[in-house]
Amino acid sequence: MGRIRRKLKYRVLIASVLGVALVGAALGFAQEHVFRVDVRLVRLLVTVKDASGALVGSLTKEDFKITDSGVPQEVAVFERHSEQPLSIALLVDTSASTAKELKYEVDAAARFLRALVAEGNTKDALSFYSFNHDVTLHSSFTRSPSRVERALSRLKAEAGTSVYDALWFAAEHLSDREGRHVIVIVSDGNDTTSVRNYQEALRAVHRADAVIYPIVTVPITNEAGRNLGGEHALITMSRSTGGRIFFPSAGPALNEAFAEILRELRTQYLIGYYPKGLPESKNKFRTIRVELPRPDLQVFTRSGYYED
Repeated sequence: MGRIRRKLKYRVLIASVLGVALVGAALGFAQEHVFRVDVRLVRLLVTVKDASGALVGSLTKEDFKITDSGVPQEVAVFERHSEQPLSIALLVDTSASTAKELKYEVDAAARFLRALVAEGNTKDALSFYSFNHDVTLHSSFTRSPSRVERALSRLKAEAGTSVYDALWFAAEHLSDREGRHVIVIVSDGNDTTSVRNYQEALRAVHRADAVIYPIVTVPITNEAGRNLGGEHALITMSRSTGGRIFFPSAGPALNEAFAEILRELRTQYLIGYYPKGLPESKNKFRTIRVELPRPDLQVFTRSGYYED
């Protein structure tokens, strides 16, 4: 699909905004009154595990207690083992620092795609990006394993790493998709060349209602030679969006990380509510808390959402 040129994207965006403005102006002459209803359904993808780490998929709507900015909310949408289609953005780091592990990553990613297509909803789809100093979209959303595998086979490791740019672009493309939004990023976590920063990337992911699952390949086990700051950033992002981070070694452990992500996605609850009674706040980020009656259960979901 070619590289995503950052300046070009802004030009397209500006042109789109101007087009919408002109259409809106034209409609204004034909209409005297415009009524707006701004009621937002806040959707949560929720994974629940017991004390042993086993997935729990048998809870009911009544088991979940949700507060938004400290205010209790009424659950309006509840789906156990949600059948909402999955849109998964797969991001593979091809910077020079990943050269040693790239073959294992490619093989594991191909298996993940084949399993997604074989086991899931007929509307499930995957898009594929690679990133080093640039972000390249190789395949928009597809159910064709061969299409993505051809792109995977051509990857070469070189140059720097733009983790935050890759997350930002993936979130932008996910935002208008139907159903559930997931980002799986395979990287050593070391961002060196992004135009966007951590906060911009995280904000974009939250706006897209996406869950991040980082798979961190660590070429150096000694902490003195690792980018712990980059790893910590991905840990924080995954927790904030309701995902989980993996630190597999190459080979079977990498395959198992992809398989575990797929198992979690097949056992997710989809919960939605319309925010009511919220206090005024200058902070545009609203904090969500989900509680269950059993203290032995762990809840994984996003920490909140942006109002605007």
